[in-house]
Amino acid sequence: MKLLLDTHIWIWSLLRPDKLAPRVVRQLGSAEVHLSPISVWEALLLIEKKRIVVKGSADDWVTRALAVGPFHEAPLTFEVAAESRRLRIDHQDPADRFIAATAKVYDLTLVTADEHLLRAPGFRHLANR
Repeated sequence: MKLLLDTHIWIWSLLRPDKLAPRVVRQLGSAEVHLSPISVWEALLLIEKKRIVVKGSADDWVTRALAVGPFHEAPLTFEVAAESRRLRIDHQDPADRFIAATAKVYDLTLVTADEHLLRAPGFRHLANR
């Protein structure tokens, strides 16, 4: 299985693994795992706003977090940007739209606990419940 981690799932896997469902933990252990650059951007914002607290600088934490992978980068492309506007998601958070569009364009299963994304059609989900 090829998985795309929503930002909170990536962060939880590193800082709060107890928040991951056993099914998600099993899948992460045996899957090809992808991450969007949008998740890196979101993590940096969360650290800057002190919504998550990490040791060292935000840049150093992201560098260490990416090294924990291995993660495959799921690039933000023109196609992903266009798809982000076509998806039927019941809210307008741009980061969520880009991540969901990335899942669709690259045919990845999005791992998320976000109910908005879990209700959205057009791409596969793995619910963290």
